[in-house]
Amino acid sequence: MPAVGGIEPAKGKAYPGNLTPFVTVTCIVAATGGLILRHRNFRWSDLNGFVLEEIFSVALLASLVASSVTRIFGRRLSMLVGGILFCIGAIINGFAEAVWMLIVGRMLLGFGIGFANQSVPLYLSEMAPYQYRGALNIGFQLSITIGILVANVLNYFFAKIKGGWGWRLSLGGAVVPALIITVGSFFLIDTPNSMIERGQFEGAKKKLIKIRGVDNVDEEYEDLVAASEASKKVEHPWRSLLQPTYRPHLAMAILIPFFQQLTGISTIMFYAPVLFKTFGFDSDASLMSAVITGLVNVFATLVSIYGVDKWGRRFLFLKGGLQMLICQVAVAAFIGVKFGVDGEPGELPRWYAIVVVLFICIYVAGYAWSWGPLGWLVPSEIFPLEIRSAAQSINVSVNMIFTFLIAQAFLTMLCHLKFGLFLFFAFWVVVMSIFIYFFLPETKGVPIEQMAIAWKNQILLLLCILYHSDDDDPDAVPHAVHNMENL
Repeated sequence: MPAVGGIEPAKGKAYPGNLTPFVTVTCIVAATGGLILRHRNFRWSDLNGFVLEEIFSVALLASLVASSVTRIFGRRLSMLVGGILFCIGAIINGFAEAVWMLIVGRMLLGFGIGFANQSVPLYLSEMAPYQYRGALNIGFQLSITIGILVANVLNYFFAKIKGGWGWRLSLGGAVVPALIITVGSFFLIDTPNSMIERGQFEGAKKKLIKIRGVDNVDEEYEDLVAASEASKKVEHPWRSLLQPTYRPHLAMAILIPFFQQLTGISTIMFYAPVLFKTFGFDSDASLMSAVITGLVNVFATLVSIYGVDKWGRRFLFLKGGLQMLICQVAVAAFIGVKFGVDGEPGELPRWYAIVVVLFICIYVAGYAWSWGPLGWLVPSEIFPLEIRSAAQSINVSVNMIFTFLIAQAFLTMLCHLKFGLFLFFAFWVVVMSIFIYFFLPETKGVPIEQMAIAWKNQILLLLCILYHSDDDDPDAVPHAVHNMENL
């Protein structure tokens, strides 16, 4: 899909390379880190506010610490640390005999999630051939959706265990995906980008040859070395993020995860059983409806994997946004007609509830092939090496902050806004779609260390729009080009 102004973005260099079985398996193993994210929306109703704030602070701290670990010691080690911490936390939770054990376990889970969120998307974007970067990176989101689906199915049966101890299996069962990423990390190699950044030049070139499946990797290798040299000139990545050069990158690191949560998806997926029960389904059918949305989530993510490198990131963002907008307005209308402003629908016909659930499923599909996977993919690929770890940490932190805030505020907002809650999220979908249309460069087919080309092209398009506002100025476009070259 063309960017604004109808001009296709520049593609950069075309490095030789193949999608080898080695890199495919490597990315699949790394992407399993997304399985542990199924526990990030833990229900906190039994913990007081002080404890909740402490645990949340630990999770944020983890993402900041993981930034330094990822940059200094490599992406693979960061994934390994995250897996180990999550594994220990899951074991403690499963055998918890007191509230303090649950708290300690959840803190360790928070650290594990922080490290996984920080390292896995970067690892996938750096390891994958640029032609297939989108598809392989979205494997991370696919793992998240599979984890959510499996958790819903297992929790359905765990809740039926007599004696009330099924919660131990639910919490302790998180050790399984944690072991997958932990053991897998021992067999993964680090990315050539990270190895070069740490001075391992000879080993990085050998790994690059193995990853790409060709001997002629000189051009890509030299560009990676050049990016590393530029990275070494930046002594303080966090401070550099505030410089004018990196303001577009910082804006994306903040606004993409901010908008991702304001699609309303966390509230829909987290409270799906509550919503479906409200619509007239009984308790078991309510949970099964949540499983249905989980299946929709998984299969729609597969659509994104198929199309992200064919249709482009902007196309999926905008089409998914339109789909979510239509469904949110429709759900608001259906709920508004039956529930009204007092929240008392009377007798709700089953066909009516099924129609509402259908629109929610279509909404989930729209999210699952757009903002869901792209919210992780795009931030991991648009940052230059010198600020990549720091910017990814900002991305993760903002995502966690707004996941937390919206989850805590949802019930209160639902009680006060009623059907207007869906219109609230619909408004933000409009805002974020406008933002994507004007400000996000198309990164499809652009090598990760050549992303500056996409940024310059997008700035050029914006400058052209700005100067074209004066149709009487024949030098508008040349003037815009001159300004771009001076950036």
